[in-house]
Amino acid sequence: MSPLDVYLTLMRAVVVPNPTNPSAPPILQTKVLTALNLLAWAGTAAGVIGVLVTGAVMAISQRRGDGGEHMGRLGWVLAGCVLVASAGPLVSWIFAPSDGGGGGGSEPTPVP
Repeated sequence: MSPLDVYLTLMRAVVVPNPTNPSAPPILQTKVLTALNLLAWAGTAAGVIGVLVTGAVMAISQRRGDGGEHMGRLGWVLAGCVLVASAGPLVSWIFAPSDGGGGGGSEPTPVP
């Protein structure tokens, strides 16, 4: 008997549980939702702080007579803000139950 035959025989003998309620426990859902809300808040706060710091550095550089080399940094900070702001709706759209058309649903799932 080859190792592949042994493996296939063992895999056929394994019983895979089929849960009747495939959702997470409510206490876990609330804790995960709280953690995600905190992360979203922290990401938004980091974006606001990044824009403020970049603006302050640009103002100081302008006063000194330096050029506008900080525009690239501002662009990256704003790109990060867009990414943080669009993460929730994007994930909701991708993982929303579809109506048989593949991909995500047409509207994001509201978060309770």
